Amino acid sequence: MRAFRSLSGSELRLLFRDPGSLFFMVAFPAMLLVLNSGSDDLEIFVPGYLAMILAIGGIATLPAVMGTYRERKVLRRLATTPVSPLVLLTGQIAAQLVMGLAGAVIVGGVAVLGFGVAPPAHPAALALAFVLSALMCYAIGFVIAAVAPRARTAELIGLLVMFPMIFLAGAAIPREGLAGELREMGEYLPLTQAVTALRDSWAGTPSITTFLLISGIIILGTALAVALFRWE
Repeated sequence: MRAFRSLSGSELRLLFRDPGSLFFMVAFPAMLLVLNSGSDDLEIFVPGYLAMILAIGGIATLPAVMGTYRERKVLRRLATTPVSPLVLLTGQIAAQLVMGLAGAVIVGGVAVLGFGVAPPAHPAALALAFVLSALMCYAIGFVIAAVAPRARTAELIGLLVMFPMIFLAGAAIPREGLAGELREMGEYLPLTQAVTALRDSWAGTPSITTFLLISGIIILGTALAVALFRWE
């Protein structure tokens, strides 16, 4: 437990010292919220921005970090110490979750306190949707890290997966504003389920079906990551 706390704290400090992660996971979504503050249905944007924060951290940032650790032999060195590489992985998840939560609190606070958006109607369901959506993004990120041979490749694949997904899934732009063909494409994306779960939970109408779908994606992604992942 002490090793986990130490590593997760170290990973969190590294994330907060990374200007890119700090901007895109904390500042950028809040900026988008301000830019769209004139919309009559601003409450539709907020859950999507929460999903975008998690996608940026889990699908774009996490694979690059893990690829760097593998490339620099960090994971192999840890395997020879009492600290298991698994501790590093869970520490990275914890750090990503804290960073994502920080971004979510800022976006939610700006929306509710700054622009009068109604607070979440079902906070418990929203918290569950947030955690499940985060784990889903991390599972996808670990699959990318598993198949990418190098850190730069992992970063590139993560960005190529993340950017189209946040637009087609309704994280950056509500899916109601997409053309019919693009909206239909988004139906099959994992992040769409996260946006739906967060939006429904915020509105007070959570769906157990959506939670089950996200859980299934987490299980599948984790199984693939475990089967494909190499420590070096």
